[in-house]
Amino acid sequence: MNVNNDAATTSQLQSLLEAQRKAHIKDPYPSLSLRIDRIQRMIDMLVCNEQKIIDAVMADFENRSPTMTRSSDIMPTLDNLKHVKKHLKNWMKPEKRNSKFPLGLIGGKSKVEYVPLGVVGNISPWNFPIQLALSPMADIFGAGNRVMLKPSELSPNSSQLMADMAKNNFDSAELAVVLGGPEVAAEFAALKFDHLLFTGSTNIARLVAQSAAPQLVPLTLELGGKNPVIVSQSADVKLTAEKLMWAKAMNGGQICLCPDTVFLPDNKIEEFISACKAALDKMYPDIANNEEYTHIISPRHADRLREMTQEARDAGARVVEFYDDSASGRRVLPKLIFNADASSRVAQEEIFGPLMAIQSYSSLQSVLNGINEGSRPLAIYYFGEDRNEIEKITHETVSGGMVINDLMAHILQDDLPFGGVGESGTGSYHGFDGFKNFSHAKAVYKQSKLDPFKILRPPYSDLMKKNIAKQIKP
Repeated sequence: MNVNNDAATTSQLQSLLEAQRKAHIKDPYPSLSLRIDRIQRMIDMLVCNEQKIIDAVMADFENRSPTMTRSSDIMPTLDNLKHVKKHLKNWMKPEKRNSKFPLGLIGGKSKVEYVPLGVVGNISPWNFPIQLALSPMADIFGAGNRVMLKPSELSPNSSQLMADMAKNNFDSAELAVVLGGPEVAAEFAALKFDHLLFTGSTNIARLVAQSAAPQLVPLTLELGGKNPVIVSQSADVKLTAEKLMWAKAMNGGQICLCPDTVFLPDNKIEEFISACKAALDKMYPDIANNEEYTHIISPRHADRLREMTQEARDAGARVVEFYDDSASGRRVLPKLIFNADASSRVAQEEIFGPLMAIQSYSSLQSVLNGINEGSRPLAIYYFGEDRNEIEKITHETVSGGMVINDLMAHILQDDLPFGGVGESGTGSYHGFDGFKNFSHAKAVYKQSKLDPFKILRPPYSDLMKKNIAKQIKP
């Protein structure tokens, strides 16, 4: 049973979970061939439905380039699926560990077996509706689990398509997709999963954690935050501006890894503004009508961005608008907002749009102090060539990831874990780290036939007491 037409009810959710759990108990350690088969079916499903995916995402966003959907939703998902498929045989091998001396010498054997958790829940967001719903399936299926997916109601066409595709390619005891709004999501988060993955905002994550807590369900939270960008005096301003404008315009800036606040040297401001304008003109000629530029997901989200801009302007911030953006609707154009008041929404909230907050600075240490006093970001970015600065930022800040002279590139590296820390998330996935995240690392020890612990059983000999006493030392 897949619930793929109407909002799921509590009884339907519970029935799906029970069916998946019974199937897991019947086959608690799926073979390599079955895991690869599930991954391959996911690959085939994406390739065969490419145009349907593009059309569904376009309908959800009102305007989104097919190339954007191919490059940011379909391609990365396929890459992760193929990477796991290629390496899974090696990852499933027991991991040998050393046995404490002298147990290893007399036949003791230690190892770690990565065993499936069981049933994993996945609550996915709307901004990359295919990638963030289906890419984790590579790690979850690779680890031998079954999945229940709750995609976002804000991307209804994409969510419905995934439900239909899952029904046509998977038994619901392997993969079940349930649809519905916030009420269904709340019921979903309260189910007794063996693990729950949530991707979304920090505020909603708090509610998800509260729902999961009574069942003690382990969580992986992939959140966001105000990802800082530090532009060094040694940075190439033209290259920095090109990459920042690319990231801020990509998907309309609706990306958890999007640069949020840029720290720019005082003497680079006017050069930076000119470089940003040149970069946008090159990427998006006639941006107000350009079909390559992604719209905001809903009128409510677009209005929020306009309100944030006006609030910052009213409080005295300098707002640089490159183009006339007086029209209403879901197309919001990039803007630079300089030195917004610390209490303003643009300074306090994750922007999640094409607005870029910029703070001028003269001291790197003051920038690092500000970053460390705030919530820990999903990513920190540095542009420049100063090795001492790179080392200082690497070691003296805490963030989910860090990229030097680029933006968001670490998520494309298959062998790097992707995740946050603190308010930007907990846990990680991608590659072997994802396989381990959705597995249980079971410690297995096989004792020697010599039974070396026999001497620890009463009655205690004087020799044993003396030997133990000798071990209690600094």
